[in-house]
Amino acid sequence: MTNLTIALDAMGGDYGPPVTIPAALSVLAENPQLNFLVCGDKYQIEPLLAGISKNFSQRIQIIHCSQVVAMGDKPSAALRNKPDSSMRVMLDLVKDNKAQACVSAGNTGALLTMAYRVLKMLPGIKRPALVTAIPSVEGHKTYVLDLGANVVCDEHILHQFAVMGSVLIEKSECKNPRVGLLNVGEEEIKGSETIKKAAKLLKEDKSVNYIGYVEGNDIFTDKVDVVVCDGLVGNIAMKACEGLAKTVVNSIKTVASGSWISRIFAAIALPMLKKLYRQMNPDQYNGASLLGLRGIVIKSHGNASKDAFKYAIEEAINEIRLQVPEKIGNRIETALTDRS
Repeated sequence: MTNLTIALDAMGGDYGPPVTIPAALSVLAENPQLNFLVCGDKYQIEPLLAGISKNFSQRIQIIHCSQVVAMGDKPSAALRNKPDSSMRVMLDLVKDNKAQACVSAGNTGALLTMAYRVLKMLPGIKRPALVTAIPSVEGHKTYVLDLGANVVCDEHILHQFAVMGSVLIEKSECKNPRVGLLNVGEEEIKGSETIKKAAKLLKEDKSVNYIGYVEGNDIFTDKVDVVVCDGLVGNIAMKACEGLAKTVVNSIKTVASGSWISRIFAAIALPMLKKLYRQMNPDQYNGASLLGLRGIVIKSHGNASKDAFKYAIEEAINEIRLQVPEKIGNRIETALTDRS
């Protein structure tokens, strides 16, 4: 694949263009085949692009939008009343095949609702799922889904999450990813009826390397590659992980800026602390994929920094090159054929 085109919601998130535009320029510098369709208020965006090189300016097109989806907007109201918002226009560009993927740090509920209505689901997929990686031991990453798109899931939806999560990483990170159902214990007798029914479906699906139930602590080990759960459980798990990572990072900074004795010990331990920081820094895992749609949609944290938003864009590039929606569609079609 030669040329890549990504649509950006430049206005989304807590900071908007002062974060999204510098992040886009940083990614452009590293990807000479990349182009951006930047959706948003041109009067805020243009000053941030003043003075950039001709090479960059030729690869960025501003699409002026008169509306913005605020972080507090109700999803249904945003869908109904803001057809010219930067978020909606971004999704329309993917729908019309003018962009191969899109990235937004905006209102999560609005993005989910708009993406569902505008892009539609892949054939056979019941509900979309948010998925992202969580760091674990020795650089291993565990992918968790759903992270909040669906609070209530039946066994068929959980089964499809397992298939989608498996497809996402088997093309880039491991050939036969281990898939586990998040439960209150590993024993077969534990869990809700929905979890038990989902486990039965996964045992019968030979296209998924299902290893059984896993617990919350397994997310941080090398035991499993994909952890499947409903959106309520997944969102709580993700927020707890992010909170823990930030607490550890802040604790390191506090110790390093304490008494002279603490600073000496911090200096001695600096190489180890830097490695720990790199592994746990949540910025590098920014960019949740909204799987199951007829297009690639990446959701960045609303309070993402420039570096964090850059990682979200890079995830979009990765999924374009891997052709993730097409591969998920093919896998689901095969599963439905085998079951019929």
